[in-house]
Amino acid sequence: MQQLIQRRRRAGLVARSVERELFRANFDTPPEDERHRFLFHVHGDTGVGKTFLLREFEQIARERGALTAYVDESAGSVPEALAVMCRQFAAQGARFKELDKVLAAHRERRHEAEAAALAALDPEPEGGPSAGSMAVARAGLAGLGLIPGAGAFVGVLDPAQLAQGADRLRSGLSARFRSHEDVQLVLAPESVLSPVLTKELSDAAASVPWIALFFDTYERTGPFLDGWLHDVMTTDRYGALPATVVVVTAGQRPFDTARWGGFADFMTAVPLEPFTEAEARGLLAARGVTAEPVVNEVLRLTGGLPVLVSTLAGTRPAGPDDVHDPSATAVERFLKWEPDPVRRSAALAGALPRRLDADVFRVVADCDPEQLDELYGWLSTLPFADERAGRLRYHDVVRAPMLRLQRRRSPRGWAERQRRLADLFRLWREESETGRDAGVLWADEEWRELRLAESYHLLCARDREALSMVLRDLVDACDQGESVAGRWVGVLEEAGRDAELRTVAAWGRQLSRAFAGGGTEAVLEQLLTDSGFGAVVVDVLGSTATGRPGGILAHASAPEVRYRPPGGASPVPGDVEVRDAEEPYTEDRGVEVRDAEEPYTEDRGVEVRDAEEPYTEDQDAEDPGWGVRLAPEIVARVHRSRAVSQGVRGEYQAALTDLDRALTLTPDDARSRALRGEYLRILRRHDEAARDLERAVALDPAHDYAWASLGATRLALGDPAAALAALDRALELKPDYPWALIRRARVLRELGDPGRRLADLDRAVGLQPDSPWAHCERGDALRAAGRDEEALAAYDLALALDPDYASAYASRGVCRFRLGRLTDALSDLDRALELDPSYVWARTQRDAVVRHRDG
Repeated sequence: MQQLIQRRRRAGLVARSVERELFRANFDTPPEDERHRFLFHVHGDTGVGKTFLLREFEQIARERGALTAYVDESAGSVPEALAVMCRQFAAQGARFKELDKVLAAHRERRHEAEAAALAALDPEPEGGPSAGSMAVARAGLAGLGLIPGAGAFVGVLDPAQLAQGADRLRSGLSARFRSHEDVQLVLAPESVLSPVLTKELSDAAASVPWIALFFDTYERTGPFLDGWLHDVMTTDRYGALPATVVVVTAGQRPFDTARWGGFADFMTAVPLEPFTEAEARGLLAARGVTAEPVVNEVLRLTGGLPVLVSTLAGTRPAGPDDVHDPSATAVERFLKWEPDPVRRSAALAGALPRRLDADVFRVVADCDPEQLDELYGWLSTLPFADERAGRLRYHDVVRAPMLRLQRRRSPRGWAERQRRLADLFRLWREESETGRDAGVLWADEEWRELRLAESYHLLCARDREALSMVLRDLVDACDQGESVAGRWVGVLEEAGRDAELRTVAAWGRQLSRAFAGGGTEAVLEQLLTDSGFGAVVVDVLGSTATGRPGGILAHASAPEVRYRPPGGASPVPGDVEVRDAEEPYTEDRGVEVRDAEEPYTEDRGVEVRDAEEPYTEDQDAEDPGWGVRLAPEIVARVHRSRAVSQGVRGEYQAALTDLDRALTLTPDDARSRALRGEYLRILRRHDEAARDLERAVALDPAHDYAWASLGATRLALGDPAAALAALDRALELKPDYPWALIRRARVLRELGDPGRRLADLDRAVGLQPDSPWAHCERGDALRAAGRDEEALAAYDLALALDPDYASAYASRGVCRFRLGRLTDALSDLDRALELDPSYVWARTQRDAVVRHRDG
């Protein structure tokens, strides 16, 4: 019966014929043929029919005699995915007995590990495990990575408790289990399970022509499957994979090019878009819906989204009046088995948050408080509500029509519930901020999640300040790296889609494209340069949501510049090299965040305009007024921020142009003046640099960055006493300032104070142990003091941190020459010249070594 039903359904499918034929033809191409593809990735937005197409592919594979397995988001880890595959293979008559056996052992050892957590970390619980002992036990398990998706839980634990619990539990497991493999089954199950899988697949391949593996909802399974799948398919780490295996994945986003970009010759991307008008008309015609007025109404309401076209086609509308908003039909299908109106209302309310737990449900549900726990428990059993880390998430295909139904039925009720949720997450966020410095909040995952939830619900409630708040937050999120920035871009996409907000959705699309193309740098560039949204951008860069002004000043140093000592004397072995060997700027080194302005307030230069009347039900399709008019100081901030981005890329002349514009608008801005002076110093325009930096410290005597740059500039101008005074002032203002310490050490070298020079460099290395520049400078100081063996160790550290550090090779070569190791010295100096053929100092040192060797 099921086969006949599926055959009839498939007979009516006229869309996606190109994709199905592409997959079918792959089975006619042998694996040895370069045209054969081993991996297909189906991707597209929610509702475009990815799952349906994957099932079609599975049917095609079975028609070609393939052994198949289908894994979706019900699997939460690699071992769970393998267990699903084993069950499905067995149903087709292929028992993976050895893999089943090892999986059973994994489950048993995992259970023992969870039990051992209490025994090891709270050996004598009275009357059962306490809440405290359970927390410590879960800390240990989370520290070992044994709790999938435990990031939010780990965020509330004391880091010392987490590390201690993990270390103690790791030791306990090593002592408890019988073999190293047992320990690996708990700590790294993929390393044990994967070789067994490839062996089983190889055995199975001897009796079937093809093996096809399907991984659906990859946006959820990819985080734990993608790296593993890449290793299985492209390396021999787990053994040889049969050439007759074909893998198909499906998710919302394209494949990660950083990981898979080098393997484009064996994989095919299958992007899915909403149905074209021809495809939608074909599907409707196959279901008997051909009347032109009806077809036009279906096309208008669905936008070609396959799940909705199919839903409306299934109702067989006879006329336009029969074509209703498909969200109501979809929701009715999801809940048709539930007659209780209280439960139906609870299910709809549960769709409002992106993630749902019992505490959130109590705020959003309109029901008798005594029913809350029972209703939440019932929600947890719904087939479309997946539970991860104690929270529920509705499947997107279900949640989207539920949201649309509620928003359109009661716009005011929708907005009120969204505000209620925003207030809840704001309250929790403010509680998490109590007693903490604002500068550490962005590093806290729990705080970020609360802020994201608050932002999402404010956008959905159409709060007029929400968009600017989210975009301001995005600037800070970019400082935390791509994973955090991606979440903020995502919240704009989600809210724009879920609340049908045109402006928010446009922002989400623009920034998502920028993020996909160039990461955080492209997102910031989009914020700075997009003419369509420029007004909002300037307001964004004016402040952050936590009251901390935006903008970063960085000692973004130029690449290494080497020159001969003043007077033109040629260096000889044993001399101290004169150089400006700062490393190129990277995100994790040399960045100073300035907090020099007062917290942003609305009356400081940004006037909100385009204010509409309060929201009413008949304005549901319109966005609130989110425009701004810019004051000169805000425009100046944009120029300064763009100058920082240009400086990071080494485009100093372009940066100076932006800083000139900023200073035209705000000539007394110490931060722009200091940054301009620093970039002039890097360009060796020292007289101009000194004027700007002296002006900066006059405007702001507490500006440590400007004092440090002024010290470096005065040294370059040949005034070491004035340079020392400026750097002393910078270090009075900020004692833990590695850049200023290294610069002062150079001044002390010129003043002939080797003891203080080495003390400054020891401290700089202690503050910044991952800086090759600091270690190399310290090596020079040790070499100048005649401590060649210690200098050699410092150069070794610098090169371990940066194997392409030309200056460190040259200095180590000189040091080795002084120690009588001529061959090693020449090798180092040759390597320095290989990295930088124009390195004059290294060439003169090499010539001196050769002359010495040749007598």
